[in-house]
Amino acid sequence: MPSPLFADRPAPRPHERDTVEALITQTRRLRGDVDAVRRDTAADEDDALWRWQRALCDLAVHQLDDLGAQLDQLKAGRPDGTGVGSGPVADARGPQAAPPAHGRPRPAAPGAAPPGRVGSAEWNLLTDEVSWSDELYAIFGRPPGSGPLTLDELPSLVHPDDQPLLTQIVTDCLIDGKPIDGEFRVVRADGRIRTVHMRGEPVLDPGGCTASMWAVLRDISELRQGERLVRETRDRLRQEEQLARTEHRIATEVQEAVLPSWRGSAQLPRGGPAVLDLAARQLPAACPTAVGGDWYDALELPGGDTLLTVGELTGQGVATASSMAMLLGALRGMAVAGIEPGALLGHLGQLIDRAERPVLGGVLCSRFHPPTATFSWAQAGHPAPLLFRDGTGCALTPADGVLLGATSGAVYEQAEIRLLPGDLLVLHTDGLTCEGDAAGRDRLLALASHLAGVSTAEEGAAVVAGAFAGAERLDGASVMVARLRG
Repeated sequence: MPSPLFADRPAPRPHERDTVEALITQTRRLRGDVDAVRRDTAADEDDALWRWQRALCDLAVHQLDDLGAQLDQLKAGRPDGTGVGSGPVADARGPQAAPPAHGRPRPAAPGAAPPGRVGSAEWNLLTDEVSWSDELYAIFGRPPGSGPLTLDELPSLVHPDDQPLLTQIVTDCLIDGKPIDGEFRVVRADGRIRTVHMRGEPVLDPGGCTASMWAVLRDISELRQGERLVRETRDRLRQEEQLARTEHRIATEVQEAVLPSWRGSAQLPRGGPAVLDLAARQLPAACPTAVGGDWYDALELPGGDTLLTVGELTGQGVATASSMAMLLGALRGMAVAGIEPGALLGHLGQLIDRAERPVLGGVLCSRFHPPTATFSWAQAGHPAPLLFRDGTGCALTPADGVLLGATSGAVYEQAEIRLLPGDLLVLHTDGLTCEGDAAGRDRLLALASHLAGVSTAEEGAAVVAGAFAGAERLDGASVMVARLRG
């Protein structure tokens, strides 16, 4: 029989057994699905996003375990063994559940709830009798033989900072008839601190005065720990995302600062017997925050020659962009000093060997000499230039040379070819085609018929960029088109 009166609501309706069993089945199935997601999450202890995802899964599993235990207890019925439908149910979820009958609550049925996770108590103000369930002793870390604590003794086990809160909610319940709903920390005899959620109500006598107070106490330490872990990893993830955005902005600014000031097209050298019409494009990576060390560059040199380079360094971020800026500056300086492309790449390799931050780089360095229309180049682990002439295309014979930074003392071969009016050169980095060297080269050469009708380098760059704009590339790519004006 339920306690006689509630402070503010009648006893709940009994639950149907088949409905509860269906909920238990759904909960177990959902628990298994969440656990499968948790197991399938790739482990990376250094990844804040993984830790946040794993913490959410752990928290969800913990809450589903609690829900399953409470539904099992709901199915089992009251601790005295009466099943669902034969009387009010002692539900651990809060004030909507019926309070225990007068007298000491009996232990829950086997398997009804994890030991020590949920307990109940009743304090009779008329007889000073106190009843605790066995689970409540486990929550507070007290041996059952020590006996239950009165309301006056209960704060002695509560953390000093939380004692005023417990006193307030108990006073509000006993004096004003308010439901109990609060949590506090319990300091157990073994020194462990547990967080407990307490919910309950006063039981009124026929005159409307408080005769006793019942409560259900739930150990939510793991729940709060999981929530705290989720908050901490979420905050760390936000910090890392903010740092990544800042790094992306700085890397982008560095890259923009060192690339040629011209956008669209340019003509170099300015005047002379032969002029190259130039245009370039940069194609972004699939990830918008990925800023690597790829570049293109064109520079008029003393004496009227034109320096043309494209290249890329491995890696992404500020460090890679800074290394790219350093190498491009050195490359320009040595070219201005009159060093030819093959020797220049050799010196650039020596510079990388002595750098504090080792890098690997693929570079194509070339020089155009207007009086003879001679195009000479050297390459360091980089695709050879492509030449389009009279509606056909071919890859120029590669000049031997390994990646910059791959080995010390590397020597780079230099090759040259004489250009004819209307010839069009395509210089590009590895990331343009997102394919192997041969497949990517063939796709570029297949554009010969489209490039045959262009009259400017800008049109040619648009054709090449348009053909590869939809590629899912990990890193950005650069392409430069040079057309010898007739």
